Amino acid sequence: MTETTLFRKKLEGKLAIVTGGASGIGEATAHLFAKHGARMVVIADIQEELGHQVAKSIGLNHSTYIRCDVTDEEQVKAMVEWTVKNYGQLDIMFSNAGIFSRSDQTVLNLDLLALDHLFAINVRGMAACVKHAARVMVEGHARGSIVCTASVAANQGSTGYTDYFMSKHAVLGLVRSASKQLGEHGIRVNCVSPSAVATPLTCSILGMDSEQVEKAYEPHASLKGVVPKVGHVADAVLFLASDDSGFVNGHNLVVDGGWVD
Repeated sequence: MTETTLFRKKLEGKLAIVTGGASGIGEATAHLFAKHGARMVVIADIQEELGHQVAKSIGLNHSTYIRCDVTDEEQVKAMVEWTVKNYGQLDIMFSNAGIFSRSDQTVLNLDLLALDHLFAINVRGMAACVKHAARVMVEGHARGSIVCTASVAANQGSTGYTDYFMSKHAVLGLVRSASKQLGEHGIRVNCVSPSAVATPLTCSILGMDSEQVEKAYEPHASLKGVVPKVGHVADAVLFLASDDSGFVNGHNLVVDGGWVD
């Protein structure tokens, strides 16, 4: 058998939304969803030019871009409803939009305005996406899959970046609660927790190129000889979104190469 013959499309006919889909983990996942047969991947992001480029690169018959600022619940609600109105269903929500701390904050110097801004995206935005995706799935009797992007930061404390670590703990709490509440409707809610990967956002904040970021975080992985890439995270999201994880609910899938402090 050839490699092409063996390839099995895991999302055949599914409709997926990917927030933060214009770059980084979201972009890689959007491409992977399309590769695995999703009939439409909706790219939701505030980066309009990049979002249109990603949709075009996937193919406009299988992907489209819509501007959505997840800090505005009405925009999230409208985006989800627009998707269902135009495509008739919603099977997968990958709630991925998020940011990192712009400053290394400790408890003693915590800037609460900066914390509010970060929480508006990482926590309130995540909750809004889960809420409105779940509502249309329940109404449409869809046995859907909701996947959120958490982080290795959700499972540990830190000597800095307090607001970011707090926000990712909140994401894990959201997933664990939503999975219990939505399970009775046949809706699965899980999250993926990557370690640092060299996304454009990470590189920009750290002031490093991708090679420098990878080198900086290499000592934190007990698994040697493998460089963490966005594709590793996208593969994990695909697993959680597809029927391969049909009996997995409320799970935090850690993709960190055996992270060690």
